[in-house]
Amino acid sequence: MKNIANFLFEVGMLKRTPRTGFQFLGSGAESVAEHSFRAAMIGYTLAQMDGHADVGRVLQLCLFHDLPEARMGDLNYVNKKYVIANEDKAVEDLARQLPFGDDYRDTLHEYNAKESLESQLAQDADQIEMVLSLKERKDLGNRNADEWYPFSKLRIKTEIAKQLVDTIWETDSSKWWFDDDQEWWVNGGRE
Repeated sequence: MKNIANFLFEVGMLKRTPRTGFQFLGSGAESVAEHSFRAAMIGYTLAQMDGHADVGRVLQLCLFHDLPEARMGDLNYVNKKYVIANEDKAVEDLARQLPFGDDYRDTLHEYNAKESLESQLAQDADQIEMVLSLKERKDLGNRNADEWYPFSKLRIKTEIAKQLVDTIWETDSSKWWFDDDQEWWVNGGRE
C-alpha cells in the first residue's frame, strides 16, 4: 500500500507542476494537472463523437499521458530543442513500483506510438486543449495566440478533431455563459 500512497502523492505533484509554454506566449498559466483534466474531457468527447473508439482507453491515455512530468517537469517546445529528457526511465521507475506497472508502461507506450485510433484521439485531445487555451488568450487580447494556432492545428490528425478545432477557433470563448438575454443581465432575473 505504501507504493500506492506514493503513486497518489506523485499524481498530486502534477497540480504543482506548471506548464511552461505559457511563459513564451506571454499570458496564461496552468498546471499539468489542469491540462490533463481538460485533455481527458476532450478525449472523452472525441471518442464519443468518433463512435468507434474505446472511450475508456482514450480516457486512460489522456489521464496518464503527462504523468512522467511529475518526475521530469514540463518541457515546452523551446526546451525540447536543447534538453533531452529520459521519459523512458521516468516511466520505468514508476512502473516498477506499481502493481499495475505493466498497464501503465503499456499505456504510455501506446500513447507515444500514435498508432491506435485511441492514441490518435488522445494525442488530438492534448493538442485541442492547447488550442482552447490559445483561443481563450486570443479573446483576452494576446496577439501571439494567432501565431501559435497554425502549428497546433497542424498537429491534429483525426478528422473529427480537425472539425472541432476549426469550430473552436471561430467560437467566442465567453459565449458559453454570456448569452443575449439583456434583461436578465441587467436585472439578474429579479422582478
